[in-house]
Parts: sequence; structure tokens; C-alpha cells
Amino acid sequence: MTEKTLSYVLITAAKNEAQFIEKTINSVVNQTVLPLRWVIINDGSTDNTGKIIEQYARKYEWIEPIVLPGSRERHFGRKAIAFNKGYERIKTLDFDLIGNLDADISFDKDYFAFLISRFVANPKLGVAGTPFREGSRQYDYRFSRKEHVSGACQLFRRECFEEIGGYIPRKEGGVDLAAVLTARMRGWVTETFTEKYCVHNRPMGKAGPNFIKYTFRSGYGDYQFGVHPLWQFMRSIYQMSG
Repeated sequence: MTEKTLSYVLITAAKNEAQFIEKTINSVVNQTVLPLRWVIINDGSTDNTGKIIEQYARKYEWIEPIVLPGSRERHFGRKAIAFNKGYERIKTLDFDLIGNLDADISFDKDYFAFLISRFVANPKLGVAGTPFREGSRQYDYRFSRKEHVSGACQLFRRECFEEIGGYIPRKEGGVDLAAVLTARMRGWVTETFTEKYCVHNRPMGKAGPNFIKYTFRSGYGDYQFGVHPLWQFMRSIYQMSG
């Protein structure tokens, strides 16, 4: 059992990520264990995101680009909507794990090999991930628990993902958290493994002038799932510092 290898697929939704997405792509193409398929959705980008995706898709046959028309809607549910479009493309493939990967992160060459080994070791592991770093800072779980898995990179066992119904678009946010909580309620183990980390190349909370609105809506979404408001407040202060 310990020598078993699990196959995985990835889905990434990207909108105006030309500054960062190449780092993400290079992190994946240099993995010691490559994905069976990687669907990258260009969600109406107005910069060079689409050109970069197409460039790498021509080079690697397992990268599949999808282009969605631009939308004036800017809410937390957009990522889930784009992700679900990608899932439609890969759901007929034979794979064991499915990953939701942000378009602005990077990680070591053995990142997915490590996470796969955790799924092999524990058949009840449903969702796994790692902490993330922003520059020299690492999110150290002072305001969270290891049962929560960051939305920057969530890797699901396929049975778990399908049992919880995948990602449910919610304009008010909490999409990633809802998936993790639902998995736990269904009896799956969810865990962040601190032996590895990913780098968040776009500092969270500093992406533009809408940070206050973003924080409020994110906090409201988390609050609906029982997250204490003080936790969200302290997390926001932490994101703005440094």
C-alpha cells in the first residue's frame, strides 16, 4: 500500500494573473509527479494571462486551456463557477485526486508528491493542503486550526469531492471553507501538513483598493459557517501588517 501512486488532476481559475501565473505554471511543470491533466480557465482576463496559458498549453499536452467570456460580476462565487467549468472537462477521466490551485502561488518540485503520500498513508484523508508564505512571513495558524485547508491549494480525494457535491458558488464567500466543513461532516479527515508550504506571490489583502469590501464579505461568509468575528478581524490585521 505504501508504494501505491495516486493520479491527480488540477484546475486553476485565472483572471488578470499575467504577473504571477508563469511562476505557478513553472512550479507545476517541474513537479516530480506530474498531473494527469491541468485545466486552466482564463476567466475573462484583459491582460496577457490568456497568451501565457496558450503558450504553455502548446508545449505541454496535459495542459488544457479554457476561455470564459468576460463578466461584470465580481464576487467570491466566480472562482467556483470557473472551477466547475473546468471540472466538466475532466470528470470522465480516471483519476484519484483533484486539486484546486490558485494562479498566483508557487512551491517546491516535490510538493504534490508529498501531498499524494499523505493520501496514500490515510485512506480517510479527504482534503489536504499546506500553509502558505507571503514573502518572509508564513501563516502560522495562530488564528486557525490544522483541520482547515487554505483555498490557495486544496487537494481532494475524488470520492470526497464528489460526495460533498464539489464547490458550491456563494456570492458572499466561504466557498473553500464550506467544502472543508462539509467534508468533515461527512466523516472525512481534512488536514494542513506543515512539513511543506506554498508561496503566495500576490500578498493577500493587498490586491487593490477594494480590500475593505473584500475583508467584510469574506468575514461575513466565514461567519455564516460559525467562524468567530474576532478571528476574521485578527486575520485581517495580520494581512495588512508587514
